[in-house]
Amino acid sequence: MPSRRPLRSPVAVTAVTCAALATGLLGAPQPAAASGVRIHDIQGTTRISPLAGERVTGVPGIVTAIRASGSARGFWVQDPHPDDDPATSEAIFVFTGKETPDVAVGDSVTVTGKVTEYYPGGKDAGLQSVTELTGADWDVLASGLPLPAPVKLNAASIPARYAPSAGGGSIESLPLRPRSYALDRFESLEGMRVSVTDAPVVGPTNTHRELWVTAQPDHHRTARGGTLYSSYGDPNPGRIKVTSLTPPAAGSGTTDPQPFPVADVGQRLTGTTTGPLDYDNYGGYTIQATQLGTVTGRGPAPETTRKQRADELAVATYNVENLSPKTPQAKFDRLASALVRRLAAPDVVALEEVQDDDGPTDDGVVTAGVTLRKLTDAVKAAGGPAYEWRQIDPVDGQDGGQPGGNIRVAFLFNPERVAFKDIAGGDATTPVRVLADHGKATLSASPGRIAPDDPAWRDSRKPLVGQFSFRNRPGSRVFVVADHFNSKGGDQGLDSRFQPPARTSETQRTAQARLVNTFVKSLLATDPKADVVVAGDLNDYQFSPALKTLTQGGVLTDLVNRLPLPERYGYVYNGNSQVLDHMLTSRHLTRPDYDIVHINAEYADQASDHDPQVLRIRP
Repeated sequence: MPSRRPLRSPVAVTAVTCAALATGLLGAPQPAAASGVRIHDIQGTTRISPLAGERVTGVPGIVTAIRASGSARGFWVQDPHPDDDPATSEAIFVFTGKETPDVAVGDSVTVTGKVTEYYPGGKDAGLQSVTELTGADWDVLASGLPLPAPVKLNAASIPARYAPSAGGGSIESLPLRPRSYALDRFESLEGMRVSVTDAPVVGPTNTHRELWVTAQPDHHRTARGGTLYSSYGDPNPGRIKVTSLTPPAAGSGTTDPQPFPVADVGQRLTGTTTGPLDYDNYGGYTIQATQLGTVTGRGPAPETTRKQRADELAVATYNVENLSPKTPQAKFDRLASALVRRLAAPDVVALEEVQDDDGPTDDGVVTAGVTLRKLTDAVKAAGGPAYEWRQIDPVDGQDGGQPGGNIRVAFLFNPERVAFKDIAGGDATTPVRVLADHGKATLSASPGRIAPDDPAWRDSRKPLVGQFSFRNRPGSRVFVVADHFNSKGGDQGLDSRFQPPARTSETQRTAQARLVNTFVKSLLATDPKADVVVAGDLNDYQFSPALKTLTQGGVLTDLVNRLPLPERYGYVYNGNSQVLDHMLTSRHLTRPDYDIVHINAEYADQASDHDPQVLRIRP
């Protein structure tokens, strides 16, 4: 248990004890007490403390912030007398576990404890460490001292280059170069008071009382005010997470003593937001705000796509984020309203993350009729068409996702506009094949699954293929492939201590893309004029190896690349607006009309974390 020996006095700061003067906290800097170690000596000039594992005594500083809730309580201490090395941080976190520390902001303290490197998420997660003092005790020497001025984070103070390279190895031993790399700059400020002023919001407020801003407002702006992630070479160095050290009020679960701002992308955190610069495994470098700015402005309104014309077939893709009968009815109603009003009731909808009929309960249920009936009933109640559906139940526990949920892809379609070609034989384990039919292509099963027994689909959703005909064009055949590739789980983060970070999940997605590419090639080999749409959550970027493999040979065109660059996104992660969902078309579909409909990803209040997409074609 940490011990505290407060020497706090109610008298004014001018009556500070001689011990405070001896530490150099007031007046001219003097040698530190006991070991003579100061915080910058502990932090050192690399990511790992040169004193890691050692016990230090009498380390002086001023308490700048306190984390008084949760299981990782403690306080930040900053030395008001920095050295002249920009690589060394002047602050450190003192960890007290579940015990609230008996200190106050503005206290002058000396701290004794063990120097520890803490890896958020565990060392195997690949992230950077936080240098801390653990098993600590401290003396309070005086109270009410002014805090060190915060370091301003802005375009001038954050380098344009993101991270040094170690050829995929650890950068922990590399000397920090805070004038060259953003990650080095942030590390050199670890624990120190920093601030952002009038910062654009680039990641909406989430349920954990977090949002993302950018300190580089003019860097890679999207058309709607976010920050665009468009290459592995530039992860957007100005992104910073903001959270608050003021906890929610105990008991109610709804009332904040200091309400956390609810912000959407495109708004602004006006004024100054200040606090120690922390690091965690849910977004990297974070301002633990002791002073929060105010959300101002209005973000862009949710979009509405145009209605398809009589001779246009509208196909959409929508990740409905773990939808099951246990999902609140309000979400079904919001999804349905969006399908009818925002997406103009597409003729065909490829759905991702449809769960089984008892959701995350893991009891062997794999059917999804109740889930899909609730959604289609909600669509009708919203004034939409009487959608029918087609899908294939997976083998229990074989398709990944939330345990017990048995997520899968599924088709909705409007029978007033399109007909589904039902061909028996499709099941969870039988591969669909392409057959010749009087010079045209057809399927051995519709709906059918692409190579479901291939190792590429282990613990991942299998693509669903359906054959449709457009009622206004008798004899037309449109093949729609609904996809949900494997997630990025296991990849090293952009802010990993390994640089460049390894994207191990990419291997499986590339193999999955190869199987879909091969299937589309077999359709086109049978009928070079076949109309093929590949749609879904591919969990990867338009510039990724997976997408290059999927479009290999020119058999498919990734339509996101036809949009203006600032519009190429439909998902927001850690302040980066990016592409995960795609719609691709075969060569015969020469003039598709494509739209990413921004209604979710940029908003704190969202029905799903993905924006849907709509494609209009003339088959």
